[in-house]
Amino acid sequence: MANRFVLNETSYHGKGAILSIADEIKARGFKKAFVCSDPDLIKFNVTKKVTDVLDNAGIAYEIYSNIKPNPTIENVQTGVEAFKKAGTDCIVAIGGGSSMDTAKAIGIIITNPEFADVRSLEGVAPTKNPCVPIIAVPTTAGTAAEVTINYVITDAEKDRKMVCVDVHDIPVVAVVDPDMMASMPKGLTAATGMDALTHAIEGYITKGAWALSDMFHLKAIEIISKSLRGAVENTDEGREGMALGQYVAGMGFSNVGLGIVHSMAHPLGALYDTPHGVANAIILPTVMEYNAPATGEKYRDIAKAMGVEGVDEMSLDDARKAAIDAVKQLSKDVGIPADLKEIVKSEDVDFLSQSAFDDACRPGNPRDTSVAEIKELYLSLM
Repeated sequence: MANRFVLNETSYHGKGAILSIADEIKARGFKKAFVCSDPDLIKFNVTKKVTDVLDNAGIAYEIYSNIKPNPTIENVQTGVEAFKKAGTDCIVAIGGGSSMDTAKAIGIIITNPEFADVRSLEGVAPTKNPCVPIIAVPTTAGTAAEVTINYVITDAEKDRKMVCVDVHDIPVVAVVDPDMMASMPKGLTAATGMDALTHAIEGYITKGAWALSDMFHLKAIEIISKSLRGAVENTDEGREGMALGQYVAGMGFSNVGLGIVHSMAHPLGALYDTPHGVANAIILPTVMEYNAPATGEKYRDIAKAMGVEGVDEMSLDDARKAAIDAVKQLSKDVGIPADLKEIVKSEDVDFLSQSAFDDACRPGNPRDTSVAEIKELYLSLM
């Protein structure tokens, strides 16, 4: 069977990359942009960095900001109506995964109106047309939504997250400018950074992994491990490293899938609004321990990529422990909580476990699992 790989048509990287947005819009013949960005980014003038570029180039735009941290079906529906009324022909998505996921869903529905029921997009929807062209500008170093074919929308009525996978939603242009990430507070930098590390590790051990994706994931683990502590301290080197590392991870996992760390994190976001990166970071070491028997020598590679010395001389069990310990130490160093005691209510564990098992990321997990085993993992973190 052939392995498919889908990436952006074009991507820009480095300080000042946002200046390329105007050139791309003009070169592609777009007349008016639909700017998707969340209220906080507008409030703190982060969005303005991009709209200033549009203003200076004389490019018309309309701003849409009805976007929650875990975007909902309603956010998408009102966005679709706003896009239609605005007379726009492209989308500029500015933000973290929330803004970009909302933009992807809006863009897909505009060009595939038969999927106006947002719930119909869950899983691998058989859309026929590429979405409205998206230029994606991340303001966090974590989700890599600017280079993935995935997006996640919350069904608030059912307290669950819908994972949507569609090659038609990938942004045509990604603009990865570390200056757009400089205003992230420490907590958000840590959480999104651990999300990126989770992408890289789960992508490396997932059932769909192969040589090309492995190359991206190992490099991403190396870059993130070297950069995240510095990014949390807001150093230029750390910010630049994380901007690249999270993108490289996205190039990989978008094409091969993830595992039950994400399956278990998604319902926490839906039920408790837990930040996705925090949930991933707490769950990751425990699931790594659970998955270890199904990963061959891969944890040895992870440990080496994270800078652990003497890994080649270790037994397989010791190498696996070294990889897990390195993840735990990085998580601790950047201030991530160690468990779910302050998040999960015991009466919700059955619902969470079933939701995690039903999640679209679960089949990619290297170790086959069950609702009962996922429940035990949740309980061990409480």
